[in-house]
Amino acid sequence: MASEPLITTYLEMRSQDQLCPKRADARFQVREKKQRDWRFNRDLYFRVGEQWDWNDRRSWTDHEWKEYAMAPELRTFAGHYDEVLAGYYELRRDRDGGVEITYFGLLPEFIGRGLGGALLTSAIEEAWSPRDGIEPTRVWVHTCNRDHLHALANYKARGLVVYKVEEAP
Repeated sequence: MASEPLITTYLEMRSQDQLCPKRADARFQVREKKQRDWRFNRDLYFRVGEQWDWNDRRSWTDHEWKEYAMAPELRTFAGHYDEVLAGYYELRRDRDGGVEITYFGLLPEFIGRGLGGALLTSAIEEAWSPRDGIEPTRVWVHTCNRDHLHALANYKARGLVVYKVEEAP
């Protein structure tokens, strides 16, 4: 039996005015990880991505994780519910003035609690924040048909617009 083709959908937001925010209750807080720790990025990549078959970085060495997580263009944020780690996202500024939401997700035990929209709202708001006096030109992300069933709908509900779809065998 042939496996399902991989369909990757790219979405973007060209203006912060496009954002349709969703808020969670006050027990859900998102904070930037000011103290960089490559182990956090690695561990959350595996813990969040395991059920969605994230595999592009599974074979990375510790050195590759350190290099990635310590890059000046990368920012990492952690979402906490009642002070318990619930999820994370990473933002990376690109050379064209855009900000990519490189990784985004909730830990399995927090899925289905209505936190995904609030976490994505935080990611988009942070992505639009000027850094070093530079205003972002767009916020973008990609998802695929192997991600959470509601991932694409969440991105669209927050105001991101599809600009490209790719299919691979």
